[in-house]
Amino acid sequence: MSQGARVIQTGASSSSCAPPPGPEPALLDGGYARSCSAMLKVAQMISLLIGFICVKNTIWTDYSAYSFFEIVTICDLIMILIFYFVYLFRAYRVLTCISWPLAELLHYLIATLLLLIASIVAVTKSYNSAGLVAGATFGFIATFLCTLSIWLSYKVSCVTQSTDATI
Repeated sequence: MSQGARVIQTGASSSSCAPPPGPEPALLDGGYARSCSAMLKVAQMISLLIGFICVKNTIWTDYSAYSFFEIVTICDLIMILIFYFVYLFRAYRVLTCISWPLAELLHYLIATLLLLIASIVAVTKSYNSAGLVAGATFGFIATFLCTLSIWLSYKVSCVTQSTDATI
């Protein structure tokens, strides 16, 4: 009998970088693109963009009120676009250090409050200019849609956790 080292060969090498057999994962999440959450984000982005364009293309006298409205709408638009792409490209699976539902809930809480303030200021300083009133109106529509997103994200994240804890 030999007391030497024994080599055992297996079918797979541990240093292999080949992906496991099976279907190739899709780059885009087509199910998310057709979901209510995605359509709500698209509606928010469209209303924010229309509100921004209405205010930007109107001659106004109160610089600080409308520049605040423009900054809030564009920043909110960019953040919603980032969240849309994170969910569309499934980046939340790679970036696990961030609680995405909580980050989205906090974003919507802060953005909705700022958007409501900006829309109120914009409508009070509009001086019956049609473009400014239209921009503020789309700001209020976006505020309502963001409030709806808060309710839906709270309903999904908090209610699901509480029902899981009782099981």
